[in-house]
Amino acid sequence: MKPAKKLSPALTARLARVKLFLCDVDGVLTDGSIFVGGKREFKRFNIRDGLGMVLWRRAGCKIGWVSARPSEATKIRAKELKIDFLVQQGDKTGKAAAIEALLVEQKLNWQDVCFVGDDIIDLGPLQRAGLAVSVADGVAEAQAMAHYVTQKPGGHGAIREIIEMILQAQGKWEKFVQHYTD
Repeated sequence: MKPAKKLSPALTARLARVKLFLCDVDGVLTDGSIFVGGKREFKRFNIRDGLGMVLWRRAGCKIGWVSARPSEATKIRAKELKIDFLVQQGDKTGKAAAIEALLVEQKLNWQDVCFVGDDIIDLGPLQRAGLAVSVADGVAEAQAMAHYVTQKPGGHGAIREIIEMILQAQGKWEKFVQHYTD
């Protein structure tokens, strides 16, 4: 996927320096819908987003999900995709505090982070991230804080869109295109 418009040098620089990709779950990896019935909760995840995250890992980069809402469905999907970090802290601490602990552990700083969010609960990480991204259907406050707003809404390819942009800016995308062309 090519960006619809030419990217600014400042945005390209932010894309190029991302080392850790973090995102919210509900409303970003999903369309925000939760199906509850009986003893199970169901969520719909986008398969292209999933492949984008797999390619990100194959490029040698780490990825994590940070959610304020614990969910077994999220845990199952994270395990399938071999997500490096899954934080489902409930609302005990803000997401920024949870990410701070992760950054210390990984010896990284906020400038190394791309964070994708959609709602006011994501404003702390969006304010701090080197690359702050809101999905197209994110709330106005998230979009206003973002360095980039995706063309696609949450749960419909927004994660794939931004991962491709990062991989392109880092010169890693063509390797994958070539691999799957051969």
